[in-house]
This record gives sequence, C-alpha cells and structure tokens, in this order.
Amino acid sequence: MRKYKIVILLFLMALPNILSAQEKITTDNWLTSPGIIGTFILIAIVLIIAIIILFIKINGYIDTLKRRQLSKNQIAFDDEIVALDEAGIDSILEKRKAALKYKLQGDELSGENEAIDEKGLLQRVVRNPSNAFFAEKKKTSLSLETPQELKKIVIYYIGAATLWLVLGTLIGQYLGMKFVWPEMDHQQWFSFGRLRPVHTNMVFWGWSSLAMIGLGYFVIARTSNTKIYNYSWAWIGWALINATVLLGSICLMAGINNGGGEYREYIWPVMLLFAIGLIITFWNFYKTVATRKISEIYISNWFILASLIWTIVLAIIGYLPFYQDGLGETVIQGYYMHQGVGMWFMTFTLGLVYYYLPSSLNKPIYSYSLGVLAFWTQMLFYTMIGTHHFVFSPLPWWLQTIAIVFSAGMAIPVVAGTTNFLMTMKGSWNHISKSYVLPFFLVGTVFYFVGSMQGSVQAFRFTNFVWHFTDFNVAHSHMTMYGIVAFFLWASIYAIVPKLTGREPSQVLVGAHFWLAFIGLFAYMMSLMAGGTYKGLSWIDSNPFIESVILMRPYWVWRAIGGSLMFTSHLVFAYNFYYMVKGYDKMSPSLKSKKVEEITV
Repeated sequence: MRKYKIVILLFLMALPNILSAQEKITTDNWLTSPGIIGTFILIAIVLIIAIIILFIKINGYIDTLKRRQLSKNQIAFDDEIVALDEAGIDSILEKRKAALKYKLQGDELSGENEAIDEKGLLQRVVRNPSNAFFAEKKKTSLSLETPQELKKIVIYYIGAATLWLVLGTLIGQYLGMKFVWPEMDHQQWFSFGRLRPVHTNMVFWGWSSLAMIGLGYFVIARTSNTKIYNYSWAWIGWALINATVLLGSICLMAGINNGGGEYREYIWPVMLLFAIGLIITFWNFYKTVATRKISEIYISNWFILASLIWTIVLAIIGYLPFYQDGLGETVIQGYYMHQGVGMWFMTFTLGLVYYYLPSSLNKPIYSYSLGVLAFWTQMLFYTMIGTHHFVFSPLPWWLQTIAIVFSAGMAIPVVAGTTNFLMTMKGSWNHISKSYVLPFFLVGTVFYFVGSMQGSVQAFRFTNFVWHFTDFNVAHSHMTMYGIVAFFLWASIYAIVPKLTGREPSQVLVGAHFWLAFIGLFAYMMSLMAGGTYKGLSWIDSNPFIESVILMRPYWVWRAIGGSLMFTSHLVFAYNFYYMVKGYDKMSPSLKSKKVEEITV
C-alpha cells in the first residue's frame, strides 16, 4: 500500500510538469498529420455532395427535356390527325371521349379484386408505409393561419437582414479586391483596417442576427400554438438592432472602435443597444413560450432561448472592463469570439433547422432524443474551446489543453445533429429535384459536419502550428458562418416566406442563388486553405515575411473571384426576396390573414 502511495505522490508532483510541457513541433511529413488528413477528407465530402446534387439537378433537367419532346410528339400526332379522313377522326375522338369520362371506382387496388391498372394511371408503387409523402411544390395558403402582425414582423426582420447582407458583402467584395489591387484608394474611411470590422460586424449583427430573430418569431409562435406575447417589443428590438449596426458602422469607419477585440469592435454605448434589443427579444420569446397552449416545449425553443441567454451574458462579459488587462483580455477574447459564433449564431440557427427542415418535408424530426443530446453536449463542450485560438501563446498550457480536449468533444453534438438532420431527410431525396429548399438544407447540414469537425482538427497543436494567423482561418470562418448559418437561413427563408405571402420565386433564380453561393464559397475557401497552408509553412521555414505575401497573390485572386460569385448570389437572393414580398399587404381578400387569437396546427 505504501508503494502505491509513493507512486501516486510522484505522479501528482510530476503532473504540473506534464501539463506544462511543450513538445517540439516539426513540419517533417506534415501531410501525414491527422489534422491535415482529416481536413482533406472533410473537403472531399463537400465536393462529393456537390457532385451528387449537380447530378440530380442535371437528371431533372434531362427529364424536363424528355417531357418537352413528348409534348412535341403530341403536337405532331395532332397534326397527323388533321390529315386523317372523317371516319378515322371520329374513331379517335370517341376513344378520347370515353377516356375523359372514365373514373376510378376506388376498389381497383383494394378489396378482393385483382390489382389491375388497365389505364396505366399508376406511376410508382411504394411498399414502405412509413415513407413520408409531401405535395409537389406549389403555392400554399398558410397565410390564412398566420396573424397579420406576425407576418409583418417576420418580413421586416428578414427584409432588414437582406439589406445588411447586400451592403455588408459589398464591402467584403471591395476588401477582397484590395488584396489584389491595394492601391485602389487612399481614403481613411475606406482603409482596410476600418472596413474589415465594418464587413464582419454588419453581416454578423445585421444579416445573421436579424434573419435569425425574424425566423425565430414564427417558430416560437407556431410551436407554442399561441400568438406573440407583445408585438410592440418585437418592433423595439428590430429598431435597436438596426440602430446598433448603423451607428456601429459609422463609428468604425470614423476610426472610433473598441480596440483589437475581433467581433467586438463596436464601442460599448453602441453595443449596449444590441444587448437591450436581445434582452427584449428574449423576454418576448420566453413569455410567448410560457403562455403556450401545449404542454411540451419543442426542441427548437430549447436552442433559441438558450442562445439568447448565452448571448446576453456574453455581451456583458465581453464589455466589462475590470478584468481585461494583459492575458485576461486574451482569455476573454477567445471566449467572446467562439461563444458568439457557437452559442449565438450556431445554436439559434440549429433551433430554426429543427423546425423548418421537418416542416418543409411534411414529416417530424427523426429523433427528439438526438436533439436533446445535441443540445446539452453543445452547452457543455462549446463553452470551453475559445482558448484553442491561442495555442502556443503565453496562456497556461493546461488551459490550452482543455480547449483542445473540449474541441474534440464537439464531435458528439455535431454527429448527433448531423445524423438527426440527414435521417429526417431520408426518404425525401427526390425533393431535391422539386425545389432548392432541400439542397440549401443539405449543404448547410454537410457544412455543419465538415466545418465543425474541421474546426476540431484545426485545434490540434500541429495544425494550429501551421495554420494559425494565416488565411486558413478566414476560410474556416466562412465555411462555418456562410456554409452553415447562411445556407440554413436561406433554406428557412425560401421555405416559409412564400407560404406567408403566396408568391413563389422563380426556381431558376433560386437555383442561380444556390449555385453562385456554393461555387463561390468553395472557390473562396479552397484558395485560402491552400494559400494559408503554404503561408504557414513559409513562416515555419523562417522565410522573409514578404515572401509569404508574394506567394499568396494567386490565391487572393481566387478569393476575389469566389467572393464575386458569392456577392452576385446575394443580389439574386435580394431580388427573390423582393419578388416574394412584393404587394403581400395588398393581396386578394381570399389570401389575407384572418384575425386570429392563436395559431392552429
């Protein structure tokens, strides 16, 4: 027993040295690193999914051409009939007249009769009774069940978000071009250092936040089977968040900022408006759920309410000044940056997907239990991973190790959520050929898995050693905030807005939006991932810094090309949204909303 005590004592004495030891990192055989290999595999998954979607869409286009050919053949047949004599024409017309009067009796394929399809009316026989069926894409009358006040809130939130998306990514497009042509301007207001935080904050707090909240209002009311607790509060929140983005952007362009804190460049008086807007939104959501007409709280509301709580706490912690000196500010920055992405944008958006994905497929979510597992493990692991941005920094080695371990633990909620979404889509893959709603959801789900898992492997010490401070991180942030959040938001918008307004956008233009955004994102992230890797290796080899700048030039050109495609897709989306909501308040009386006290499901 004494021997064991001595061993335990020696282990405890050596533990601090074990945790603080920094092993030597080398780039020998860097291509065989698990993090590098894992990233290659994850990127290959995205490419394979893109090819599958493209193949399905091409196949659908070929089917359309076949139908057109059949139509031409029918026209030719009609012309042939014209050339027939009267007796032949009478015979054909009699057969057609009989066919028009034919009606199914209802027992052709049931009862004890033999199943015979003499008229060739059946196209497909499905023997799986659990398979979900959904209507062909068509305009719906869901607006009859939606209060006019709620409809207006959803549209105005998404409308403001669309405006900030176009303006924010226009600035991003300009910045991407400055990498290639840095001499484009010499104005202080348009300098890269001032415009870059304008771009990031505008798309974060303007586009993503407003779109999420607007879509969330519909989910909260719908899943609670009641009306929004206070519509006036919703408008106050809308005004405060828009004022935050407007005033914050003006301050940033004027050089008034909060220092070097990424994503918290707004000064505290401006960000205070956003925090108040969040508090009002949370209370409105909470009171709506509290007065629900059903007993259970749907899983979407778990994610949405939790994200609001976390972000209110985050906004307070991120701006309190008295512990943000030296390394304390570094720790808070890592916490703030990752909590903002993971506990606000990601958690809220996942809550939206748990409603809009199954509702667009007319089927329930695959597993409520998987949703609960994803929720609680997200709450557990995501709160401790911010420090993985500061590996090899002066922060304690044990704190960096905890961040890496918890980053690996994020595989649990990611796999649970991805499985839930893919299994919900199971049996509905032919819906890809009917509209672009499912492709948007599918790409968002794939990037949710790929981007999140890539973030986990990027947290490993070797991959961090190669990629940190390089353009690779810019690619990763776009893979997550754009590939996951933006694609999920677009899917939800295309799923619900036509049902609110009765106006369906052109599927050609929706397809243009999808492919421009997807191809643009893929070109953007692949170029920066490759260039960022070479830049990191150049630094490790102690080459002059200017060499890494020169080698990045071709990759920055592709960054600008990809960004141009993405920005063009946003213009197409803005037009699609305008088309969907144009004249919605002047629709015919048959499509106007009834004044209802609660929403029926």
